[in-house]
Amino acid sequence: MGDNDYILEMREITKEFPGVKALSDVTLNVRRGEVHAICGENGAGKSTLMNVLSGVYPHGSYDGTIVLDGKDCEFRSIRDSEARGVVIIHQELALIPYLSIAENIFLGNEKSSAGIIDWNQALHDAADLLARVGLKDNPQVKAMDIGVGKQQLVEIAKALSKKVDLLILDEPTAALNDEDSAHLLSLIAQFRDNGITCIIISHKLNEISAIADRVTIIRDGSTIETLDLHGPEPVTEDRIIRSMVGRSMDSRFPEHTPVIGAEVLRVEHWTVHHPVDSERLVVEDANISVHAGEIVGLAGLMGAGRTELAMSVFGRSYGSRISGTVYKDGEPVRMRTVSEAIGHGVAYATEDRKRYGLNLIQTIRENISASALGKVARWGIVEAEAEIKVAEKYRAEFRIKSPTIEAVVGKLSGGNQQKVVLSKWVYSDPDVLILDEPTRGIDVGAKYEIYGIINALADLGKAVIVISSELPELIGLCDRTYAMSQGRITGEVARADATQESLMHYMTMGKGAAVR
Repeated sequence: MGDNDYILEMREITKEFPGVKALSDVTLNVRRGEVHAICGENGAGKSTLMNVLSGVYPHGSYDGTIVLDGKDCEFRSIRDSEARGVVIIHQELALIPYLSIAENIFLGNEKSSAGIIDWNQALHDAADLLARVGLKDNPQVKAMDIGVGKQQLVEIAKALSKKVDLLILDEPTAALNDEDSAHLLSLIAQFRDNGITCIIISHKLNEISAIADRVTIIRDGSTIETLDLHGPEPVTEDRIIRSMVGRSMDSRFPEHTPVIGAEVLRVEHWTVHHPVDSERLVVEDANISVHAGEIVGLAGLMGAGRTELAMSVFGRSYGSRISGTVYKDGEPVRMRTVSEAIGHGVAYATEDRKRYGLNLIQTIRENISASALGKVARWGIVEAEAEIKVAEKYRAEFRIKSPTIEAVVGKLSGGNQQKVVLSKWVYSDPDVLILDEPTRGIDVGAKYEIYGIINALADLGKAVIVISSELPELIGLCDRTYAMSQGRITGEVARADATQESLMHYMTMGKGAAVR
């Protein structure tokens, strides 16, 4: 294959940060008009490589060569790369919530005449772009008033407004439900048919198998190999995993034999209304329990009410007109505030770790001690030595990849951020730990480590509740799983009986079939 068949060549790219070599002689060749996937564990260097390509890390801050359409590139900013048709959509969406869809699409690229913005033209063009991505919403609706799936489509419409030739999507379906994910993948296939080349970074191997033409695997900052998914040799998910983690993962879940003790938490007849529309039922008459040493799953499609149930139990941090009873160790307890919930030994690790679970501008040390500062303080003053000792303990135990506990959490990979979240809550020593999507946006190798931590917590006698959108995760991890549909518990499945089919059966039930 000649050079002219490649839209992009990245040759021997090396990028160093203080104390860390993030990329080492990475090579990537992308054919014109293909969907090219990039796989690798968290911290492997995937996003760093794309930031080099798009000018986030300007020319001169890395070694190596970028060739686009046969010409050497020296991008010094995102504006430079966008001018050449390279557009990146980051995992953390960059829309401004209080601006309209149209304003977001053309921000920095306004439709203007003689220095005056032509809003009629902007709205007309925005409507055309939204139609191209299959979004029927009014362009004047604020970004904050549409769901995450639609926000992702607005980001793509914004990219299309810039005459994109090479579209880079970093974990585009990480926060999407199955329906939105399927729509996005079909959109990427359309772009390929229309001559737009796509690079997709994803941990979801089934999506890569469905959409990608080739996949490049990066491990520890180096290129391992590029596999042709349409070649004569079949490329299985296990084959990709082996390349990603450098070892065969016959089982994606650690072996675990539970030792289940007495009931720790029971929730009875729990009903929750929407915080704004108080007539709308979000959780209806839910009954769940969890024992010491037990891992209990909560399955459900998007909007089933899983997170709402967990948050409302955790100090009523969601909802209005909440009724029902919470029992702790067999006794009814009041958990009207988050402080009361923590006081009763209940912890909740949010699915949105970046917004609610961590302080991204603080260090690993500061984040871990934040949930129980009293344990490292005397007379109201934090003792530095005690705080350092605690942080070092969890960095070692949870294998947080960072040269120092003084590293800023916002700079860590998703898997390592999640380990800091777990460290923080485990340090507070709860009896019940509710984990909401604990492995969202995390690669296979890091997931295995998180599962090991969850099993270890259960072995310490903790009662663990896991909310997950990934059915294999619930089946592989949980001793029992409750299924929810339309705000009601519709089924309870033991580990031995748990299959994707059995759980999906309960998850798609109508309201009339709820378990009482």
